[in-house]
Amino acid sequence: MTMIGLAILTILLLKDTCGASVTPDPVFQYIDANQEKFVQRLKEWVVIKSDSSDPSLRNEVHKMMEITAELIKTLGGTAELVDIGLQQLPSGETLKLPSVVLGQIGQDPDKPTLCIYGHTDVQPARKEDGWDTDPYTLTEINGNLYGRGASDDKGQILPWINAAEALQSQELPVNFKFLIEGMEEVGSDGLAELIMKRNQTFFSDVDYIVLADTAWISEKPALTYGARGNCYFLVEVECANRDLHSGSYGGVIHEAMTDLIALLDSLTNSSGHILIPGINEAVAALTDEETKLYSGISFDHEEFRNKIGAQELRQKNKEDVLLQRWRYPSLTIHGIEGAFSGAGTKTVIPAKVIGKFSIRQVPDMDPLQVEKQVIEYLDKKFAELKSPNKMKTTMVIGAKPWLTDPNNKAFHAGRKASKRAFGVEPDLIRVGGTIPIATTLEDVTGKNLIMMPLGGPYDAAHGQNEKISRYNYIEGTKFAAAYAQEFAKL
Repeated sequence: MTMIGLAILTILLLKDTCGASVTPDPVFQYIDANQEKFVQRLKEWVVIKSDSSDPSLRNEVHKMMEITAELIKTLGGTAELVDIGLQQLPSGETLKLPSVVLGQIGQDPDKPTLCIYGHTDVQPARKEDGWDTDPYTLTEINGNLYGRGASDDKGQILPWINAAEALQSQELPVNFKFLIEGMEEVGSDGLAELIMKRNQTFFSDVDYIVLADTAWISEKPALTYGARGNCYFLVEVECANRDLHSGSYGGVIHEAMTDLIALLDSLTNSSGHILIPGINEAVAALTDEETKLYSGISFDHEEFRNKIGAQELRQKNKEDVLLQRWRYPSLTIHGIEGAFSGAGTKTVIPAKVIGKFSIRQVPDMDPLQVEKQVIEYLDKKFAELKSPNKMKTTMVIGAKPWLTDPNNKAFHAGRKASKRAFGVEPDLIRVGGTIPIATTLEDVTGKNLIMMPLGGPYDAAHGQNEKISRYNYIEGTKFAAAYAQEFAKL
């Protein structure tokens, strides 16, 4: 379409059904006029290989934090790069952790302050892993912007910075603060300590916290009010002081792998129901009011099944699928360390194997109580095997679930902003994954938090061909700007 044709179309769209002109939103006009600049910013961020899991790329993560701080300063804000110390590597070496950006745009004491949390580190990505394009070159195909971090989380934190710029073209309705880290993908090392240290300074005047991450459940915009927690366990069984030949020792010793498989098999039944006493009993009762939230959510469970390539789902309707994904605990066995897993055959009895599994927990489950229940249960099951082997269970992650009230003022502002930016009421959703920083921020600062995802349901975050649509990125910028305006009114 030519520029003249686009202008005519814009005029036509700015007419209501009675033919009267509708006053265009100047902030939205600014965003539309600058969308290529905003896409270019994302391109400049995606090219940086800020993979926090790879020590050899740590300089790239440092560079990413510096560029983030510089952008905030370029827009007239302030930004501090806060040193959070050293990371201890498994090898025993230490590595400097990437600095955390504490930024601010707007410092009017008479205006409310929103703190936006996000991260600029990414998961590993290589073209040979199955990407259709270079993962570190933002590539637009059919309205989608492909690249590592395009959806998680560079393409979701940038709209908030872009929105602050757009709002400044008129009047900034709120003060923006930015908490942006570079270690989220590997556990946010050092961030909780920083939040505690700056609670009485940086966070003291914050009115509300926005977490700019996660994704919609469908093509419809969403606001997120809950996330499951996670307890991750290692179960170690040892039967010998070295690996043994199965021909010479098979049938003679009590094999560690046999014991471990029996223990893992005892965790759930064939329907996925968790068999550990006390786990399911701790789940908060489902209320009628909460049940109603699920019926109106835009979600096709058959499309979901097809997208992931499953033959069938355990639940048979939309509501039950969503309840299981968000509202009830689940247990997943992730793997066995020490077992032979390569190609070909190897007739070995492993001397020691470590089973790995996690329990996604929900309110009112408590990680410390879950740890106690799991250890006691596996000790009992191991005793029943009457095995002479050594067994030990350890919880290595104990992250709490997060839940807030979807009827508070922040969510009212979100509904209004969604109708302005996207033209529809948003779905109110939870996520099945775990976002520990949400509970940390609320517990330490005492401020409430809302998750405002801009990622699409099939953006392939963490996977090959990660993307964000241009629509989500640009209209998401309008959503962020509208949210600031609506929050200021409340």
